[in-house]
Amino acid sequence: MLFTDRPLRLGTRGSPLALAQARLTAQALCAAHGWADGAIRIVTVQTSGDRIQDRALADIGGKALWTKELDRALVAGEIDFSVHSMKDVETARPAAFRIAAMLPRADVRDKLVGVEHFDALPDNPLVGTSSPRRAAQVKRLRPDATISLFRGNVATRLAKLAAGDVHATLLAAAGLDRLDQSGVGTLIPIDMMLPAPSQGAVGIEALADNAPVLAALNAINDLDTYDAVMTERAVLRGLGGTCHSPIAALALVEGDGLFLRAEIISPDGTETVREEARLTRGDEAAAEAIGRTLLDRASPALRALFEA
Repeated sequence: MLFTDRPLRLGTRGSPLALAQARLTAQALCAAHGWADGAIRIVTVQTSGDRIQDRALADIGGKALWTKELDRALVAGEIDFSVHSMKDVETARPAAFRIAAMLPRADVRDKLVGVEHFDALPDNPLVGTSSPRRAAQVKRLRPDATISLFRGNVATRLAKLAAGDVHATLLAAAGLDRLDQSGVGTLIPIDMMLPAPSQGAVGIEALADNAPVLAALNAINDLDTYDAVMTERAVLRGLGGTCHSPIAALALVEGDGLFLRAEIISPDGTETVREEARLTRGDEAAAEAIGRTLLDRASPALRALFEA
């Protein structure tokens, strides 16, 4: 144990999915180090993103709404490390923090819930999502669709769907799997809907100067996931993307390298700019360049989404 007088404290959001991811992290650490079950205590920290459910993230502060309270708890010494869904972690992180490890990545695909496929939707369907990427991809597939803001945890979104608020919604397969709801929805092929950067990945973060904790976390770092996700995050840096920006990216390990696909999409789905490249692992500069190339090829209207 790192601390003989107390358990290590793992900070997390309080949603069912966040707690499931925290338990996976604690189990992985205990297994890697031979620790007893009580060696890690899960500490729930309520975030602004959990409290505010009636507005889009981009309108109320972006992805930092998921991280800033956990960051504060780290700095205050209330927790020793924190767990995040990596797609909810803002691209530029303060130097005081380090993403020390990632668990093995789960299914990266989205699921369509409510109907089995997009063609089964009625004319002029109402589709619920809070993701600009999913909204743009839905509009690309079904230009007649209207997008309804759909926030909240998985149970909340499924309840809204069951109540008839919308005809369908989209959820990450990874989240459903981790909540033991893998039977919900229909998987959407990656070629139809490229996922969000970092989708399906769980990251663990600590203070950058906390060497003992960083060393302990390194034991559970899945290098394939880490390299792929950091490459996708580098694309985001090259784009300068925000929560307003419809961005998709996926890096897959191929031998000693990575195969990267990335795209940006206009909100109405009428314009898509794509790039593909094979990259050396760890070459984040090349991945950033892919992001800049996407912008260079985009129309002025699409490019403007990334310049605001």
